Amino acid sequence: MNSAFAKTITLLILIGVGVMLRGKIATKEKITGIKNIILSVALPATIFLALLKINIDVNLLLLPVIAIVFNLIILGLARVILVATGLKEEQGKLNSFMFLFPSLAPGLSCFPFLAEYLGEESVALAALADIGNKIFVLIILYLLAMQLHYSIFKKGVEEEGQSKFKSLLLALVKEPVNMAIVIAIVLLSFGLTITDLPEFVGSSIGKMSAIMTPLVLIFIGIAAKIKWNDLKLIVNLLALRSGLAFLFSGAIIYIFQLTDPVYILVTVTFFQSSCSFWPYAHICAIDAMEKDHVALGKQKTFDSDIALVMLATSLPFSTLIMLSIFSFSEVMLDYKNSLLIGICFVILSCIPIVIKLVKKSRAEEEVKVLEPEMAK
Repeated sequence: MNSAFAKTITLLILIGVGVMLRGKIATKEKITGIKNIILSVALPATIFLALLKINIDVNLLLLPVIAIVFNLIILGLARVILVATGLKEEQGKLNSFMFLFPSLAPGLSCFPFLAEYLGEESVALAALADIGNKIFVLIILYLLAMQLHYSIFKKGVEEEGQSKFKSLLLALVKEPVNMAIVIAIVLLSFGLTITDLPEFVGSSIGKMSAIMTPLVLIFIGIAAKIKWNDLKLIVNLLALRSGLAFLFSGAIIYIFQLTDPVYILVTVTFFQSSCSFWPYAHICAIDAMEKDHVALGKQKTFDSDIALVMLATSLPFSTLIMLSIFSFSEVMLDYKNSLLIGICFVILSCIPIVIKLVKKSRAEEEVKVLEPEMAK
C-alpha cells in the first residue's frame, strides 16, 4: 500500500475513535478541556521544538507577511462574494460569514498533518506564517467588529470596547503558543538550539509534543458536529474559499520559484486551514454587548448561531482537503496543478451563485411586467 494512503487511513481511524467517544465526552466543558490541552500544552511544545531545530533565515520573515496578505485579500473578496449569494438583506449572516471566511486556524487543522507527513521543520515554517494570521484574526478583525458594532449602536459602548481591546492584546501576549514562539526566537537569537538545553527539558517538551497529532484528530471526531441548517450554503462558501486558497498558494509558489517539496506543501496546506475560533469569539463578545439593545428591537451586528455552524463545518472540510493533498502530494508539487484545482473549485462553487442571481433577475423582470397590468 502507498505510504501516504497508509498514513491517511491511520489518521482517519483516529478521527473515527473521536466520533465513537462522543457519547462519553458529550459536555461542552469536557470538549473545551481537550481543546485547551491541545492549544496550551501539545501545540506550544511542538512549535517550540520545531523552531529550535531550524536555522532562522531572514527570508523566513516574509512568511507572516504573506499570510496576512492572504487574509486581507480574502477579506476584501468576502463581502462581494457574500452579497452575490443573496445575503445582502441578512446583515447578521453576511457579517458573520465575512469574518470567518478569511481566517485560518492552522493549530487545530494544519499543524498535526504537517508534523505527521513532513516533520517538525514544516511545523516551524507554518508557525512563523501563523504570526501574520494571528495579527489579523486577533487585532484587525476585532477592530473591524467594533467598527461594524458602532455603526449600529453608537452610544455607551466606547469605553467597554476600549477595555475589551486592551484585554485582547493582553491575551495575545499571554497565549501559550505565542509565548513558545517568542521564547524560541529569543533562544535562537543567542545561537541556542534544542541540543543546548538540559536533556530533561528537551525530553519533557518532546513527550508533550508527541500527544498533539492523535489528540487533535480525536478532538476533530468529537467536536465536529455538523448541523444541516444552511449547510448547503456553508459548504459552497468553504469550497470557494478553498479554491481561492489554492489559487493564492499556486501564485506564491510561482512568484517565489519554490522548489523544495517541504516549502511547496507547507504553502499549499497552510492556506487550507479551517476557519479560526477567534472571529467567533469576537462575534460572541459583540453579541453580549448588544444584548440589551437587541431587546429593544434593534438588529444584531452578527449571527452567532450561523457562525458556529460554519466554524464546526470548516474543520472536517479542511481535514478532507488536507488528507487529499498529502495522499496525492507528488501531484501538488507542481504549482500548475494547484492553480488548476483552484480554478475548478471556484467555478463549481460559483455555479449555484450564478443560478441564484439569474433566478432573482428573472423574478424581478416578471414583477416589472406585472406591475403595469396590476395598476390598470
